Amino acid sequence: MPLDPTASMPVKIKKVSPAELMIVWKDGHESHYPSPVLRRECPCASCRDEMTGARILLPMHVPDNLEMRGVHIVGQYALQFDWADGHHTGIFSFDLLRALCPCSYCRTQ
Repeated sequence: MPLDPTASMPVKIKKVSPAELMIVWKDGHESHYPSPVLRRECPCASCRDEMTGARILLPMHVPDNLEMRGVHIVGQYALQFDWADGHHTGIFSFDLLRALCPCSYCRTQ
């Protein structure tokens, strides 16, 4: 997670393809998210236990070729996705998305 609290603010959000989302963050870092990776991390109450945060949605139930049909900004703090599997209730805060960055640099922090 970045030390600068404003680093988790996106300056550019782009659906590169149905299989990939790209976010450029205020600190200049660029994150690329494969659609199935984001879907597997959905924070909604259908996918995570509300009390414990434990995963309910099993990763094996999300196909590797799952596509993102739409991306919507929620206020000034989050994104919401429409997935090809019909799911659309998860709200991904910018802080969560930054923490989920799959790049090798972020994975070692």
